[in-house]
Amino acid sequence: MITYLSNNSETVLAALRQHITLALIPVLLGFLIALPIGYLGVRFPWLYHPLINVAGVLYSIPSLALFVFLPVVLGTKILSPLNIVVALTIYTVALMARTVADGLRSVDRLVVESATAMGYRRLRRLFDVELPVALPVILAGLRVATVSNISLVSVGALIGIGGLGQLFTRGFQLFYIEPILVGIILSVLLAGIADLIIVLVQRAVTPWTRVQRGRA
Repeated sequence: MITYLSNNSETVLAALRQHITLALIPVLLGFLIALPIGYLGVRFPWLYHPLINVAGVLYSIPSLALFVFLPVVLGTKILSPLNIVVALTIYTVALMARTVADGLRSVDRLVVESATAMGYRRLRRLFDVELPVALPVILAGLRVATVSNISLVSVGALIGIGGLGQLFTRGFQLFYIEPILVGIILSVLLAGIADLIIVLVQRAVTPWTRVQRGRA
């Protein structure tokens, strides 16, 4: 495997860079889109259950079918990386919209009422009180979405795109185990590093959760 890496370092690094781009851009886009959608599900309670149902349906669509179907809708070529980005953004929104709504719903009503009594208006209360309190739930969902996207990018290799997934298809085509092992190991490492970064960010921005666990 070391020999394969030394002889194909540029190919492997290019696949790794593409994998990171295709996985993380949808996480960012999906997170930004899901924030207002999740908030609306809390702001208007009648919207919560339809939101959950639609999100569940979107998340249940098979990834390969979505990758093949999107070029028809978007007018893109089948080999366009945009198809992967849009598909994974849809999955991220479907997952994160519910997570954001559940996180905001988990905020103690007494905390919200106290902030209101202190003069916080709706928008300021959302950003200064409700979202920070809901962060542990929201970031837990973000960890799932990130790891899921890193895994799903590999499926794109079946239609000619897919970062590290291309190493899998190349290995199977050539009956060559080394690129498959390299692809698997780098995918797992990438998912682990991304998850660890989010955990460290969560520990940094929500120090009160460690105090609560210590008291428990």
